[in-house]
Amino acid sequence: MPGVMWLLNHGTLRRFEVAQLRLAGVTRIYTPKRFPYDEGNLSASVDASLDATLELPEDDLSRLNAQDWYDAPDDEAWRIANRSFGIAFVGFFPRQIEAVLRHFAGVVVIRVFGLARGVTYSALIREHLPLSTRIAMRDHARRLWFATAYDHLAGIEEPFFADRACFLPVGLSGEDRSAEWRGDDARVFFVCPRIGSSPYFRDVYDRFRRTFGKLPHVIGGAQPVAVDDPAVIGYVPRETHERNMRSLRVMYYHSREPFHVHYHPFEAIQAGMPLVYLAGGILDRFGGTAQPGRCTGETEARRKLERILAGDRALIARIREAQPALLAPMLADNCADAWQAGFARIARSAEAAARAGAPGRARAWRIALIVPVGYRGGSLRGAKLLAEAIAAGSRAAGEPAEVVFGHLDDASVYDEREFRDLPAGVSRRPFRWKTLQRDEARRSVAYAGIDANVEAPQYAVPDDGATQFGDCDLWVLVSDRITLPLLPLRPYVMVVYDYLQRYLGFLDPATNHAFLAAQHAAERVIVTTQFTFRDARDYAGLPLARLRRLPMLVPAFDAAAGPQGASEEGGPGYFVWTTNLALHKNHANAAQALAIYYDELDGELECRVTGVDTERLLTADLPHLATLKALRTRSRGFRRRVKILGELPDRAYRRVLAGGRFLWHAGRIDNGTFSVVEAAWLGVPSLSSDYPAMREIAATNELAIEWMASDDPEAMAAALKRMETQAAALAARVPSAERLARNGVSHHAGAYWREVRACL
Repeated sequence: MPGVMWLLNHGTLRRFEVAQLRLAGVTRIYTPKRFPYDEGNLSASVDASLDATLELPEDDLSRLNAQDWYDAPDDEAWRIANRSFGIAFVGFFPRQIEAVLRHFAGVVVIRVFGLARGVTYSALIREHLPLSTRIAMRDHARRLWFATAYDHLAGIEEPFFADRACFLPVGLSGEDRSAEWRGDDARVFFVCPRIGSSPYFRDVYDRFRRTFGKLPHVIGGAQPVAVDDPAVIGYVPRETHERNMRSLRVMYYHSREPFHVHYHPFEAIQAGMPLVYLAGGILDRFGGTAQPGRCTGETEARRKLERILAGDRALIARIREAQPALLAPMLADNCADAWQAGFARIARSAEAAARAGAPGRARAWRIALIVPVGYRGGSLRGAKLLAEAIAAGSRAAGEPAEVVFGHLDDASVYDEREFRDLPAGVSRRPFRWKTLQRDEARRSVAYAGIDANVEAPQYAVPDDGATQFGDCDLWVLVSDRITLPLLPLRPYVMVVYDYLQRYLGFLDPATNHAFLAAQHAAERVIVTTQFTFRDARDYAGLPLARLRRLPMLVPAFDAAAGPQGASEEGGPGYFVWTTNLALHKNHANAAQALAIYYDELDGELECRVTGVDTERLLTADLPHLATLKALRTRSRGFRRRVKILGELPDRAYRRVLAGGRFLWHAGRIDNGTFSVVEAAWLGVPSLSSDYPAMREIAATNELAIEWMASDDPEAMAAALKRMETQAAALAARVPSAERLARNGVSHHAGAYWREVRACL
C-alpha cells in the first residue's frame, strides 16, 4: 500500500480520516507541521504522533516538517516526497493544488466539502487556479481525484470534475457523550466564526442578532478580528468547548446550504445538546423532514428556542431522542464501507501510476519569448539576453528547452540584421496581433481543449500565421504593453521593467487599466530592481506569490577599435548622450543643461547623441521636445557642439561609445539603463541622473558613477563641466571585465529558468 501525505491540518477531520486510512491498510501517513494562520485554517492544529511510523531518515523527516505545504516546498522536499509516498491529499487551496500538481509524481486527491448555494468547484477552478495548473489537471487527469465529502456534490459539477469524483464521506470521530449533557446554562449556543473579516459570516451574525438577539446566547467560533460584543467568546481551548457543549441549553444552526454543513451541529448531537436548525440544508438529507428540532423558518425556530430556554422538558427529550439520526451518516462505522470503497479506487490508481513510472515528455519544452511592441535598442538587447538566459538555464538544468523569439512582423520596425545575433538555441518567429471577438475567442479556446473563462468583448492573440504560438508550452512577454486581454491559449509570464505612468501620468486610465490587467492575468511577473518591485506591489497591486525580482541581465561588450577618450580629430574629445523620444528621457532639462554648459561654462567636449529614433529629435512633433528644438535655434554652442548621430548599428555604437570620455544618462526616472554597464565594459565612466533604480544598478555592478540631479539644468551643466577633468579618474575605477561578467547571462540563467520552469 503506498504511503499517504495528508497535507491538511483540520484537527477534527484528521482524527477521522487517519483512522479510515489505517483501516484501508495505509501504515505510513505524513501530516504537515506548519500551516498558514488564515481564514481557511481556523480549525487547524498540528499532530506529530504519526512521524514515528514513517520509517524516514531523520534528516528527511526534518526537511519535510520544515516545509509550508500550503505554499511552495523546496525541491529537495519534493524529491523526498516522491521517493516516499504515492498519494497526496490536499484541500481546495489554490497554491497548494498548484504546487502538488507541478511537483508530486503520485496520485493527487483534492478533498472537497461543498460550497454555498450556486457556487461550484468547476467555476472556482477557472477563477482561482492559473491556466498552467488547469492545463496540468487536464494533462494528468489519470492521477487526479476530487474526493467529495457528500455523495451528491458531483451532481452539480461539470464533466471533468464529475468524471474524476470519488466519494469519501466526511465523518466524526469520538464517543457518544450525550449522557453527560446537563443543559443547566439557559442560553443559546450559536457558532459564527470570522464575523469581523468575512462578509458572509457578518451577514449571518447580523441576522442572528436581529432575530434572536434578545434571547440569552453565547456566540462561539474563532475571530481573527475582535468583535465588540460580550456574547462573542471567540476561540476557546478544547476542554472549554466541551464544557460549553455539556452545560449550554441548546444549539441553533442557521445554514440552509444544500451542499455544505459545518461540524459543530454534529458535535452538539454527540454531546447530547438539543439542536434546533433550519430546513433546506444537508441535515434534511441526513435525518429527513420529521425531526422535532427542524424548523421551516426563523419564526418557528424562535418559538422552539424560547420553549427550550424556559425548560420544556418534553420538547428537549423529543429532540434529543430523535437527533442521533442526523449524526448517523457521520459515524465511523456507517462511513467505513463507502470510504474504503472510494479509497480503494484511489489506491489502485496510485499503484498503476507507480508501475507506469514518472510520465516522460514527448518533446522538449518550447518557450515563446514575445516582444509585444516594436522595441529596438537597449530594450531589444534586453529581450535577446532574456532569451539567451532561458535557453542557457534550461541546458544547465538538464532540461534543454527550445526558445522561440517572437517579434512584430513589421519591416518599418525591424530588418533581418536586427536578429543576426540571436544566441544559439533561439529561433525567430514574426507575428502580427490579431483581435478576436468574444464568440470567435470562445471557439478558439474550445478547439484548443482549454478550460477558461472567455467573457471579455475582445481578445488579442499573437498570429504567427500557423499555430498562434500554440505549439509553445509557455509565453514570456517582454513588457506589459497589452491593450486587450490575451486569448487564454497558453499560460504566460510577464517581464515588467517599470511603471513610469505612476510618476509621469502619460497613460489614459483605460490603457493603464489594460496594462495592469494583463499583469494580473500572468502566472508570474518578473522585475529586475527593488524600485520596480515596490511599484509592482504597491501601485500595480500584484500579489507577492506571483511577483519575482531577478537580477538584471547585462550584455558583455567587447572593446571597440580606438583608445578610450580620444576623438577622431585629436581634439578635446566628446561624451555620448544615449536617449530616445520617450517622455521620461528628460529632454527639456538636458537641452537647457547643454546650452548652459556650452554658452556659460565654456564646455569643451562635444556631445554626440544616439539612440532609437534620435534622428527625429529635431523634427518629431512631440510637446516635450519643444524646448530642445528652441534651444537648438537660440544657443550657438548647442548648434555647433551637439551632434545627432541617430540610431547606430551595434558595432558602430560600440565604436562611438568606446571613443567617448564618458556616457551621459540624463533620463528622469525608469527601471535604470544598462547603457552605463555597456560603457563600463568598454572602460568608459558615466554621469547619470540620480534615482533609485540607477543606484541599484551602480551598486550591483560596482560602477564608479558621477551623479547629478535631473530636475536642475544648472546642476546638470555643472556636472558636465566637472566631468571634463574627472572622467579620467573615474575611468581608472571602472570595474574589470571579470567583475562585470558576474551579472552576465551565465551567472543568472539558472534563476531565470527556475521561474520559467515553475510555470510549466
